[in-house]
Amino acid sequence: MTGYWTVTRAIVGREFLRFVHQRERFFAALVRPLVWLLIFAAGFRAALGLSIIPPYQTYITYETYIVPGLCAMILLFNGMQSSLSLVYDRETGSMRLLLTSPFPRWWLLFCRLLGSTAISILQVYTFLGIAAIFGITMPLMGYVAVLPGLILGGLMLGALGLVLSSFIRQLENFAGVMNFVIFPMFFLSSALYPLWKMAESSPLLRDICALNPFTHAVELIRFLLYLQLNLTALGWVVFWSVLFSLAAMWGYDPARGLMQRKSR
Repeated sequence: MTGYWTVTRAIVGREFLRFVHQRERFFAALVRPLVWLLIFAAGFRAALGLSIIPPYQTYITYETYIVPGLCAMILLFNGMQSSLSLVYDRETGSMRLLLTSPFPRWWLLFCRLLGSTAISILQVYTFLGIAAIFGITMPLMGYVAVLPGLILGGLMLGALGLVLSSFIRQLENFAGVMNFVIFPMFFLSSALYPLWKMAESSPLLRDICALNPFTHAVELIRFLLYLQLNLTALGWVVFWSVLFSLAAMWGYDPARGLMQRKSR
């Protein structure tokens, strides 16, 4: 058990050291959602004319409505950024050294997920603090209640990044795939507008948004911020987390890599 703790501390600590040495990553993760919150929200509010009341049992402004989606955006971008570093580690050979350790591969991947999720949550709470300075606040206990949702959402989106990194061999290719995955997931979700508003213009797009794993992460965070639990969103987030994790373990299976080399 001591060995597992040592491995966890080493991998998570390495993620934090990398994060500390890449300060621009921290600021980039904050600038993106703040631009949406403080600039684009004004135009979206005027265009959509939203006065959101149900299902949160309280009046909220459009800026307050999109805060959970922007929190999930931070989780998504950081999960992909962490997976980008995995591709880099594989190119430099350090990933091979990590995966040849005597510890189970699933535990090593979980530790990477744990480290990236912890960094994401730190960034989310920093973002929420800055939003509060501008008068965009949530129920006080909501900041505590949302923590489990942030953990689950971070693990799910980080596992998705692991799946992508297991199939992409070159660093420059991963950057393109990130944009191909991130932007459709973000815009085809309830991060910026509710699904009933989407259904008014296109029922098909509404159905696509409802199937999007990112939508369920957003809704889980949104309800928890208002001290409510969306069981449907929770179930889907757990389902996608397990599915992506299994796919990541299969993707990093050494036997699969051996078969690929033989086929060449």
